[in-house]
Parts: sequence; structure tokens; C-alpha cells
Amino acid sequence: MNIVLKLLQLGSLFVYLQLPLFAHAQQHPADSWEIGIDLGYLTKIRHNSPLDYVIVPTQLLWRTPAAFDLWRGEGGARLAVRQRLAIVAETYLKGAEDYYFGFSGSPSIELWTADQKTALFYEIGGGAGLINAKKIAGAQGQNFTLNWFTQVGVRHQLSKKMAITGGAYFTHHSNLGMTKPNPGIDVLGLNFGIVWQLE
Repeated sequence: MNIVLKLLQLGSLFVYLQLPLFAHAQQHPADSWEIGIDLGYLTKIRHNSPLDYVIVPTQLLWRTPAAFDLWRGEGGARLAVRQRLAIVAETYLKGAEDYYFGFSGSPSIELWTADQKTALFYEIGGGAGLINAKKIAGAQGQNFTLNWFTQVGVRHQLSKKMAITGGAYFTHHSNLGMTKPNPGIDVLGLNFGIVWQLE
């Protein structure tokens, strides 16, 4: 029993002595793979369709480590560019359709403060997916639909491994004129998320 106690004490002392080394070796949040969940609330902003649309997007997303920096400050601030990929599932509270399921991709441009706790971000990109189109006037003409989005927001680290995000989010759905009419959907609203660092 005494030997086990001595080993535990030695192990605790070793970990305690190594803590400064571990803290020093921690990466910048922009240099790690991440997974996150975003949830939004979007309402129609253009009258391309006569129907009212209210959409709740849920996204499972991944961000890569920074591919490169556009700028680095002497104090530690940086403007980094990463890649963002997302699986998109939208629920339609108003509108002819009920759901949309697809994917999207974009760069994520992040302006980080020197303390590595807060970042402003901008994302713009698109993808494709399926909507449950219905034969209703003003509805989408077919199931296959492209998506474009843009988002500007702020991110704050709650810890080295977890962050929260919030932003203004716009998305557009269209089939690029594959059907006539092709009213499209344009919605704008707020998007909130939680992010976990994988490394």
C-alpha cells in the first residue's frame, strides 16, 4: 500500500512539474481541427416568391486548421484563413416545403485578438442539396437545389477546447433556372453555435 501511495505521489509531482510545458505547447485555436453545431432562425427578405418563408437551419460543421495568414500583428493578433464544411438540415416553419438537406463549403476568414480568446469571422460559400418541392404556386420547381450563404459574426473561446459563436446569416436557394418558374428563397437572420477543438 505504501509503494502504491509513493508511486501516486511521484506521478502527481511529475504532472505538476510538466504543467507549464503543456500550457506552453497549446496551439492557437485557429491551428486546430474543429467540429461544431450551428442553429439559426431565418426569415424571408426578398419577394422573389409570393410565399412567406421562416427557416430553422441546423448545421454540423468542420473547420480545418488555418491554411495561411493574411496578416500577423507583433502582439499576437492574426488574420487567418481556414476551410469550413457543413452538413445542412433546414426545417421550414413557413413556406411550401418542409425541409432541405444538403452540404456547403467555404473559406472562413478570422481576425483573432492577441489573447487568442475572441475572433471576428466572415464566411461565404455554397453547396447543393434536396428540398421536398411541391406543386404549389411560388414554391421551388424541383427537389435538387443549390445553396449560397454568407455569414459575419463573432466567436469567443470559453476554454482552449470550446467556443461559442453568433452571427448574422443569409442563405439563398435556387436551381439556376433549371425549372420555370424558379422563384428561389432568400432568408436572413441570426445563427448561434458551439465549437469543439479536436486536437
